[in-house]
Amino acid sequence: MRELSLNNCRVDKRYDIRETLGRGSYAEIFLAADTLASPQSPHSSVVIKALNVFLQDDLDVDLERTLVENFQNEAIALDRVRHPNIISRIGHGTARDLKGTVFHYLVLEYLSGGDLQNAVRKRELSLVQVLNYVEQICAGLGHAHKNGVIHRDIKPQNLLLTTDLATVKIADFGVARFSVAASPITRVGTNVYAPPEHSPLTSGSGDEFEEAPLTPAADIYSLAKSIYTLVTREAPRAYSNRPIDDLPSAFRYEEWADDLIRVLKRATQSDPAMRPQTVEDLWIDLNAVRRIAADGDETSTVIRTRETEPQPHVARGYTPIVPEQPQFDAVDETRIDTPPPTIRGPFAVTPPLAKPPLQKMQPQVAFSPYAPPTKIAIGNAAATTVVEKPKKKRRKLRAFAIFLLLIAAFGGVLYGTASYMRGRNILPEIKNPFKTQTAVANENVNLRSGPTADSDKIGLVTKNSKVKIVNSQNNWYQVDVIEQGQAKNNAPAATRGWLNGKFLDIDNN
Repeated sequence: MRELSLNNCRVDKRYDIRETLGRGSYAEIFLAADTLASPQSPHSSVVIKALNVFLQDDLDVDLERTLVENFQNEAIALDRVRHPNIISRIGHGTARDLKGTVFHYLVLEYLSGGDLQNAVRKRELSLVQVLNYVEQICAGLGHAHKNGVIHRDIKPQNLLLTTDLATVKIADFGVARFSVAASPITRVGTNVYAPPEHSPLTSGSGDEFEEAPLTPAADIYSLAKSIYTLVTREAPRAYSNRPIDDLPSAFRYEEWADDLIRVLKRATQSDPAMRPQTVEDLWIDLNAVRRIAADGDETSTVIRTRETEPQPHVARGYTPIVPEQPQFDAVDETRIDTPPPTIRGPFAVTPPLAKPPLQKMQPQVAFSPYAPPTKIAIGNAAATTVVEKPKKKRRKLRAFAIFLLLIAAFGGVLYGTASYMRGRNILPEIKNPFKTQTAVANENVNLRSGPTADSDKIGLVTKNSKVKIVNSQNNWYQVDVIEQGQAKNNAPAATRGWLNGKFLDIDNN
């Protein structure tokens, strides 16, 4: 096992690693400061999830390929299910540590409120608080299921809280599956929360639970076991691989106890077909418990009609805009030179990735499927590698590369000029004919000339006004006013400007 050397260093000339948050079987988790983000940004601190294939003791080519594919699938799953109550991917990259080890990484939002497992250890949550969190989890999980993603490892440790403890987000899609498939299911999850169809405790031979289709009911089982923990502050170890049919004596005689036991018992049936088939069904099953909780708390908002779907809770900094998708490949480290790190201030800067030097290679019997193919001379008893270096071809390639650089530079100048003129309303925006994202203003708010509260006021957007989003920066959005919600009196006439995201209800459809 070989851990990455990243403490007190700067990754990719941007992320200052502050501390190690955790380590799994194939990845290491670090808290980092984004040096390019504003200190006021909710994403000035981020999580770096670094793939480290060398944590595996029996690493081979096939296992490495599988780990890289799973790591990329996690990014794809997060992008597919982007939602206010699911942790967001902010970026990605490939770098190397201070010892030259190459690794891929994902940049995730940092939720400083900790996880729900830690929350219930510190204090008892009221039933209203539990139901508010459960509603948010159901909203996020239902969105994932509708987009064909099954989480497969729902548990309190994977349910993270924002700093104000008001918003909960589902994390760790590392073992998520992309479809409701009838194929065999690999056993994953935590023993006390995993359903029997893919529990590590399931008896039988082999590594797969045969004839068990993967459905949202698997996540519903794990969510029900998690609800038990949130309410009782105890892990449901006594109910591993069997339905929950009782509560601890401290809760058994509560007014809502019988209704909650009925819901949990149905949701934790061994047969997936006997459970609620959607999280919306589970939320409706909790209706009686929600009513009792609401009757006991005059400020509660958990009670709604039976037909109402669970509602998300949007925290500061959330945006539905998905970053560029990663394309990770396995890296042949023997073909990368490793210069020593440079020291700048308190952080050592990791050495940049460099192209391998062009050299003559001796043929080998074994080869890496990830390394570029080489030409081998045929008909010679002592085969040698042939490296062709025709001068004409090299001159043509150099000229072509220079031409492309000039074209790219010219295009960059044009794009920058156009962006500046559009920002000053001198040049009309080139609109995307395929997708338009809209929002509704939830308060009367001033249009700003730039994405900060200190920018000039150039217009007014009234409550319930409909706007079109044309750009975003941190939690600020540049918008065009489509329709004013109310009449304006003696307000500036500008119809394009910047608004803070907290004044917008964004349409995610």
